[in-house]
Amino acid sequence: MTIQCDAVVVGSGSGGGVVAGMLAKAGYKVLVVEKGNYYARSNLSLHEGQALDEMYLSGGLLATTDMDVVILAGSTVGGGSTINWSASIKTPEHVMKEWSEKSELEMFGSHLYREAMDVVCERMGVQCEFLEEGFNNEILRKGCENLGLPVKNIPRNAPSDHYCGFCCLGCKKGQKQGTSETWLVDLVESGNGLILPGCEAMEVLYECKGGKKTKTSTGIAFAFGKDIYMVESRATIVACGALRTPHLLKHSGLKNGSIGRNLCLHPVVMAWGWFPEEEEWPEKKKRSYQGGIMTAMSSVVNEETKNSYGETVIQTPSLHPGLFSGVIPWTSSKEFKSRMLKFSRTAHVFTLLRDKGTGTINSKSSIEYNLNNEDEESLKKGLERVLNILTAAGAEEIGTHNSEGKSLNVKTASAVEIERFVREESSKSLKDLSGQICSAHQMGSCRMGTSPEVSAVKPTGETWEVEGLFVADTSVFPTALGVNPMVTIQSIAYCIGLNVVDALKRKK
Repeated sequence: MTIQCDAVVVGSGSGGGVVAGMLAKAGYKVLVVEKGNYYARSNLSLHEGQALDEMYLSGGLLATTDMDVVILAGSTVGGGSTINWSASIKTPEHVMKEWSEKSELEMFGSHLYREAMDVVCERMGVQCEFLEEGFNNEILRKGCENLGLPVKNIPRNAPSDHYCGFCCLGCKKGQKQGTSETWLVDLVESGNGLILPGCEAMEVLYECKGGKKTKTSTGIAFAFGKDIYMVESRATIVACGALRTPHLLKHSGLKNGSIGRNLCLHPVVMAWGWFPEEEEWPEKKKRSYQGGIMTAMSSVVNEETKNSYGETVIQTPSLHPGLFSGVIPWTSSKEFKSRMLKFSRTAHVFTLLRDKGTGTINSKSSIEYNLNNEDEESLKKGLERVLNILTAAGAEEIGTHNSEGKSLNVKTASAVEIERFVREESSKSLKDLSGQICSAHQMGSCRMGTSPEVSAVKPTGETWEVEGLFVADTSVFPTALGVNPMVTIQSIAYCIGLNVVDALKRKK
């Protein structure tokens, strides 16, 4: 069976969803092929194990080859935007400047890119307010304020009354405006598009005409169950995410040396603080798994270099019992039981790094990553700050995820003991499984650039090797971003979508 269309989009997340919606609204016939399945809001169980198995890549059980970094990535209709934590932060000014000047990508210094950020934020209903702050964020905010650290509201693609804490398992109320609630709705309502969930792209198809060295894309082959189907299209957009796009391109015969390289992971390390119910604050009714997942953040830009390398962003995660049990260190059954019984009043705060070290996508099951020494030291400094924030917020007990599993009762410890504990715990090695490093943002594995020697795609998003084949996901980031990437990838995808429209017009 062969399907014909103007454009085929592989992936329905923040990259593919935007391009698909744009092209359909522009009048083009669009087919979206999505490896993950579709789960209607009414059918979401919000059960952690089921959601991880159904809506996350590899069932949520994915790590680098050395097991040092645990990786979370979406694999469902809407991609990461369906299960992310709603943070909707525009590309920082210093990053746009760096990508525009150092990477020589004019798009990031253009009025068009700023317009794209405004468009995608408006489409997602991004706003900064909240009616009530959840347990973790309230603690982060108070700790920062008590220490005199900068703290601000996080822009979110959800209304101010969004207080659920379960969006990492899908948004049952539909308040979080991911691509399945926005751009993919535009696609369907236009009457020009179709989404095929549960279908995995196997190969990008292309041909050489008239003896030309330049190849031209002609569509894709995808699998649905045991059957293979063909798609004939005038444009092909690959948006499988930074972990899967390189494999598809390589498997399709593309040879560019940057494909699969320069992977950045925004490595994260966490610390925890226990706040007993008996205390007056936070309120007794509040639980760690309830409330907006992200409403507060603290970040610092180096005033001398005007960039965020070496500095970390401090935010809060979403940890339900399963993931909570997976990150706390095992020292004994008794200690593990004690930690789990304290789950609902244990706040987690993490430090996220704009990493300089990079990794390589060798295959679907082989992800190599090097946390270089400079990045490790930066994470340690961030971890020290997190422990101090939890202490300043009034935690009774604090600790990290270091394999030794040490903790400290802050209420009975002296100031000297607290300072020593924080210093010692934050200075411990993070490598070789000594501490738990996590990643929820992957980028850069098919980076955009101005020449095929240093990049996988052109400034337009089109691959260097195949005409009419575009990449529109986080893999095109020139470097690590340093903040939550949803707005940035949607903005880049919006600009690439305009380039695809131009390419389709030229082919008429």
